[in-house]
Amino acid sequence: MLRLGRREFDTHEPVIMAIVNRTPDSFYDQGATFRDEPALDRVEHAIAEGAAIIDIGGVKAGPGEHVDAAEEARRTVGFVAEVRRRHPDVVISVDTWRHEVGEAVCEAGADLLNDAWGGVDPKLAEVAARYDVGLVCTHAGEVEPRTRPHRIAYDDVMEDILRVTVGLAERAAALGVRRDAIMIDPGHDFGKNTRHSLEATRRLDEMTATGWPVLVSLSNKDFVGETLDKPVKERLLGTLATTAVSAWLGAQVYRVHEVAETLQILDMVRSIQGHRPPAVARRGLA
Repeated sequence: MLRLGRREFDTHEPVIMAIVNRTPDSFYDQGATFRDEPALDRVEHAIAEGAAIIDIGGVKAGPGEHVDAAEEARRTVGFVAEVRRRHPDVVISVDTWRHEVGEAVCEAGADLLNDAWGGVDPKLAEVAARYDVGLVCTHAGEVEPRTRPHRIAYDDVMEDILRVTVGLAERAAALGVRRDAIMIDPGHDFGKNTRHSLEATRRLDEMTATGWPVLVSLSNKDFVGETLDKPVKERLLGTLATTAVSAWLGAQVYRVHEVAETLQILDMVRSIQGHRPPAVARRGLA
């Protein structure tokens, strides 16, 4: 069971986390949701399509213009409060590695802190415990936030992923974060080359075997683009293929740009697995 905000999710229930970037330089949407109204429209649309979690980010993941904690908070805190006012039941996540920002967004109504940089600020987990919110524990190869890996290598990439993410999850639980509000994330692209991300996907069942709910952030990432030699706007099919494999291997939460398409993939995989009946079953019965 995964409990976030007012929501409870059963073990085999897939959960879609829709991305809302409050940045002018997002790699995918190029700032389309930087202003309030387009961002709020994006939230409405994502919820209507089936997203249970809205993940709000105030800093581009990759290199770019410097954004300090005050500016990150300015981009996210008021927006979190407005989403909370409009959608009391949706799970609000904030993608941040800074404890100062984490505290501010929790005060505004966030339910989940998505730490994509692998515990680089250890106080963030303390904030999650203090505010009784969830935490995503990610493997990022110990690289500095907003930097790209350079000639990074692992003796065994999944062994390192498990060591880091389970360690972060156990530390968070020891600090008082509810165990049913903690997720682990292999961190595709973060501190990894394309072969590392492919191997992490292939061996994802080793993460799900830990018992911690697994979140995957696959949407239109560079490892998909390099694998298929496709630019950002042509990576949907590769993303969905990776999503299907991840679902089969037991991932539960999916951080995505395309909600409706992802939901169809997850429904199909669940039906093949026997966890979901067909929506319609007329064939051969008439």
